[in-house]
Amino acid sequence: MKTIMQFKDINIEDIKNIAVKAGDLIMEIYNKDFQIDYKDDKSPLTEADTKSNELICNKLQELYPDIPLMSEENKQTDYEIRKDWEYYFCIDPIDGTKEFIKKNGEFTVNIALIHKNTPVLGVVYAPALNDMYHAKQNEGAFKNNQPLPLQTNNNPKEKLSVVASKSHLSSETQEFIDNLDTKEIEQVSKGSSLKLCMVAEGIADIYPRLAPTMEWDTAAADAVVRCSGKMTYQFENDEPMLYNKEDLLNPWFVVK
Repeated sequence: MKTIMQFKDINIEDIKNIAVKAGDLIMEIYNKDFQIDYKDDKSPLTEADTKSNELICNKLQELYPDIPLMSEENKQTDYEIRKDWEYYFCIDPIDGTKEFIKKNGEFTVNIALIHKNTPVLGVVYAPALNDMYHAKQNEGAFKNNQPLPLQTNNNPKEKLSVVASKSHLSSETQEFIDNLDTKEIEQVSKGSSLKLCMVAEGIADIYPRLAPTMEWDTAAADAVVRCSGKMTYQFENDEPMLYNKEDLLNPWFVVK
């Protein structure tokens, strides 16, 4: 495999352009009537998910044919093969399909590059909001080309801004929020991977997710979090979250 030397050669502008193209295609479908299908796990699927996935996978393979792909909408490679991957792209062609269907704008195109078990590059594009987050290890994290974080909370004991899921708020997550050690809690709901980006940006201090997610739901935004100087911690042991596990289900986590 020739990918070991390629990280520095991966042009994040290429990845951003792919996300924008996918976003344009998604918005064409978003602005008309579209059919909703359901996958085996009862999660919704639209024409936008499949077309965005096809575009992203094709473009990445054209540009970086040596780097394997993992996408929510593709058949997953056996762990025996993928455990040896040095680098791979982790893709969620639309994160927040429920928000897409509700037409509230809070959905994202997510493309991450994972090195072994760590996200080292991420692009999160919200086409309906026209917001672009991008990050590359050693080069920083950005929102619409502004370096992150954009703001910092200097008095967390006085007030914490907490962001939680719009469509998947578990009772465990709410209990965690209610027990935070601060005088005042401001709780905000948001769809998709934008929640992780809000912590990277500094407009939220913490994002607890004590409910199921998959690796592709978080990978790109997690790169943005890490490159902004924050971290996504496993809830159970406070260790950084890991990727390319045998089971692609994320553990419960807290971004802070």
